[in-house]
Amino acid sequence: MSGGTGIKLKVQKFGNALSSMILPNIGAFLAWGLITALFIPTGWLPNKALAELVGPTVTYLLPILIGYTGGKIVYGHRGGLVGAIATSGVIIGANIPMFLGAMIMGPLGGYLIKKFDKIIEGKIKTGFEMLVDNFSAGILGALLSIGAFLGVSPVVDLVSAGLASGVEWLVHAGLLPLASLFIEPGKVLFLNNAINHGVLTPIGIEQARQYGKSVLFLLEANPGPGMGVLLAYCFFGKGNAKKTAPGAAIIHFFGGIHEIYFPYILMKPFLFVATILGGMSGVFTLVALKGGLVGPASPGSILAVLAVTPKSFSGFAANIADVLVSLTVSFVISSLILKTDKAGNEDLDEATRKMESMKGKQSRISSVLTEAQSFDPKEIKKIIFACDAGMGSSAMGASLLRKKVKSAGLAIDVTNVAVSSIPSDAQIVVTQSELTPRARDKAPNAYHVSVDNFLSSPAYDLLINQLKNSVKVEVEDHSNREEAFEDEGVLRDENIFIGRSFASKEEVIRFAGQALVDGGYVLPSYIDGMIERDKEMSTYMGNEIAIPHGTENVKKEVLASGVVIIQIPDGVDFDGNKVRLVFGIAGKNNGHLALLSKIAVVCAEIGNVEKLVQAKSAQDIKAVINGAIAQNA
Repeated sequence: MSGGTGIKLKVQKFGNALSSMILPNIGAFLAWGLITALFIPTGWLPNKALAELVGPTVTYLLPILIGYTGGKIVYGHRGGLVGAIATSGVIIGANIPMFLGAMIMGPLGGYLIKKFDKIIEGKIKTGFEMLVDNFSAGILGALLSIGAFLGVSPVVDLVSAGLASGVEWLVHAGLLPLASLFIEPGKVLFLNNAINHGVLTPIGIEQARQYGKSVLFLLEANPGPGMGVLLAYCFFGKGNAKKTAPGAAIIHFFGGIHEIYFPYILMKPFLFVATILGGMSGVFTLVALKGGLVGPASPGSILAVLAVTPKSFSGFAANIADVLVSLTVSFVISSLILKTDKAGNEDLDEATRKMESMKGKQSRISSVLTEAQSFDPKEIKKIIFACDAGMGSSAMGASLLRKKVKSAGLAIDVTNVAVSSIPSDAQIVVTQSELTPRARDKAPNAYHVSVDNFLSSPAYDLLINQLKNSVKVEVEDHSNREEAFEDEGVLRDENIFIGRSFASKEEVIRFAGQALVDGGYVLPSYIDGMIERDKEMSTYMGNEIAIPHGTENVKKEVLASGVVIIQIPDGVDFDGNKVRLVFGIAGKNNGHLALLSKIAVVCAEIGNVEKLVQAKSAQDIKAVINGAIAQNA
């Protein structure tokens, strides 16, 4: 059993690696698809001159973007640069768009330049750093480009031709509908990225280049099978599943977020039959009517599908029929399964947790599925905001929520704690999404709110609106009960760093940690705790800021409360999020909370973040913070 799980996780990891190169560039893929749909001879607005954009875009721009992104994921901009150079060789040496080659050469280029930099670290004489940096990237990129041109391109050409021939054979043999046997279960098991972005999209783009469209773009993106399941729950579901199904159906069909229907299938695994047969019926219809798309439909929304459908009545008829047939078959079978099921109310919360366990992280749509939770606003006296250590993110989140509670005139205290210290009788608990399962274990009877963006989460306003159903009571200001502090002690001018740049988030976290060490706030071992904290859970807070801090286990390494601010105008990647301000934090006896509360209020406005990024000195940083606080007073 563990072996099977290990294989599945490896495939998921592989799929995530592929999708992380494709998904950031989906806009470029859609741009190419729209240009194709509009300007080719059979397009909506045929234009011979503008149609010249189609070939170079798919041949050069898209693979180079993929190669750059793959290298950047491994080693920031420097890795992306070498990855893009390496990708140019595989492009020029091939006869087809080199998406698979780009997925190989991009990460390889990033990995090799990262290894090179590690080898020479500390060995370059002062004044020669830029010379070595530029020449090493250029020489390594050139060597990889030549190697890709001579060795990788022919191999990938053969592999791509083999895969394309296999797909063609399935189409001509009438066996392509059998692909649904793997695609539909694979989606629910989060293997869809490996299937879609690793195989279907690259081959589909080559087919679209040759024939003007490809059926492969609709195999995984078709919203019909999932929509059939959700509609069946709308009519024949029970409990929370029936309540949430209509909203989930809208998000799935029009928003294209397919994972929202996965928990509904996990509650009744026999529903896999419905999606498989629905998918097979749709593919059969698509092939029979000669449908297909000119480019990828991402996300898998009906709107995206229609946007990249070729200009012809038969094209629209085929693609719409594909979706409707798969939806109808899935709905009929799902309805029969739900109507004949004699079990009690479905446990959607448990199914959602099961889905997140399979995915390996918090689902972005789990709050939609579990929001049927309720509470009596009149009974709420305290809200607890929890994070791993109770030191950084929870303090900032609690400050913002406390301000909103006060503005609403509610007699409710807002406090922050470590997730391990949540009292079992807590009434409302707000946590970072990844921590919600642990918070539920500590306080199973509480109302739980999950947030991803601590600085501007819509969950705050939703919670306030729910609480305002009770009688309003004007209360005294509790927002400044933290012990007083001196800015000069917690935040000194020498701990504000202007105009810095970093290749990776680990590099900037270590810099922040060393600054705290140098300032006498923490022991050196605290730095490893900061790295571990971000590995367990991203310290990205939203609005282009991050607040790295230690885990609960290294609290004892804190000597005094302190904050360092690092301005990064060009930004650094934090798990796919651009961060331009980093606040390194060490907290002892809550001495840092007053300053952290100020920072939270200031950075909740993206305009203030931009001012902080543009600041030219430590004094300017403090002036922006104090000015914003004065406006909010």
